Amino acid sequence: MKVFKFGGASVKNADGVRNVIRVLEIMGHQNTIVIVSAMGKTTNALETVVQHYFNKSQELQQSILAIKNMHFDIIKSLFAMNQSDVINAFNDLFENLKVFLKTNKSPNYSYVYDQVVSFGELFSTTILHHYLIQEGYPSFWLDARSCIKTDAYYRDANLDWKQTQQMIKKKINQNKLHVTQGFIGSDSNNFTTTLGREGSDYSAAIFAYCLNAESVTIWKDVPGVLNGDPRVFKNTILLNQISYREAIELAFYGASVIHPKTLQPLQRKEIPLFVKSFEQPEQAGTAVSKGKTLEPHVPCFILKREQVLLRLSSLDFSFIVEDNISEIFSLLYQYQMRVDLIQNSAISFSVCVNNKYNRMEELLKVLGTKFKITIFENVALYTIRHFNDEARASLNVRKAQTLLEQRTQETLQLVIKE
Repeated sequence: MKVFKFGGASVKNADGVRNVIRVLEIMGHQNTIVIVSAMGKTTNALETVVQHYFNKSQELQQSILAIKNMHFDIIKSLFAMNQSDVINAFNDLFENLKVFLKTNKSPNYSYVYDQVVSFGELFSTTILHHYLIQEGYPSFWLDARSCIKTDAYYRDANLDWKQTQQMIKKKINQNKLHVTQGFIGSDSNNFTTTLGREGSDYSAAIFAYCLNAESVTIWKDVPGVLNGDPRVFKNTILLNQISYREAIELAFYGASVIHPKTLQPLQRKEIPLFVKSFEQPEQAGTAVSKGKTLEPHVPCFILKREQVLLRLSSLDFSFIVEDNISEIFSLLYQYQMRVDLIQNSAISFSVCVNNKYNRMEELLKVLGTKFKITIFENVALYTIRHFNDEARASLNVRKAQTLLEQRTQETLQLVIKE
């Protein structure tokens, strides 16, 4: 089978959905599983719903209605006639969302987040599935939650590979065209879980691994993997070929084109990954497979903003040793901090983290009982893979702004106070 993953930008409106059909016509749709993200900014809109829900905001119903109207506008544009099937299916899903918000008793933010935000993928795939049928493509709609089985670590769930493989092999007919959701799964109680933001790429890799797929193609609004985000860095270059190892390194440091978890299962079975433009599907894009590390071999630039740099030192000036570091990492995991950079000396430990779950205040209360803490908020983390002096100079960062610098043979990282 082939696995195609379409991100939110590719299905942000009715023309985007029509273009998915065009891509399938050009690339072939037989023996294919199409994995789709939420439409446009739907995930962000559903996150706002969750916030309004917990804040008991009067804007809750208005924010829900805005999501419904946006999807109905797309439906009306795509289905000039015979709208009843897709409208009924969409309304059923939407009613499920409203019922959950009305009856939920759990105060767990992450649990509620997963139950609500997951509807974005359910909405988008329902619309695409019915549009494929209207256009004469025998599409099969699959609820990914029946296949992707995880633990209950909501918002960033861990996969149960054994059970997931069993369910995918049971549910998928490899001779058919299937449409399913990225990003979502379910735990042992069948509560919805999510795989982390941008987790749809990971979903594609999971299905590919379990089905021994021929290839995975991620369809983007860029021509492939560039050596930097063109919105941030000037004169970016298309990377024609990347090895699995190098792509994993880039993903680990935060390259936004490929999700960090996506590459490992593909590498284990040597399933090639292609990153291509849904606007120009005939072009080669970027291939990720065995082979050259990078082609062309150029520095690669990555920027992560809104990071937090913590500097910890012992209260009694004793050494920061193994037991201290072990405790620090345990707390970072407990409070869901994504660690992007670490550096330690005899009596201090510095760590740059992503506070995406907004639990920094909780963490600091615990750390403050054992360590002296200096905190720098809203810092930027620059990473240059395969750096050279010219690449370093191109960042145009003054020394006074640099809070931390770390070099290895291949990689330069700078924490910058912006």
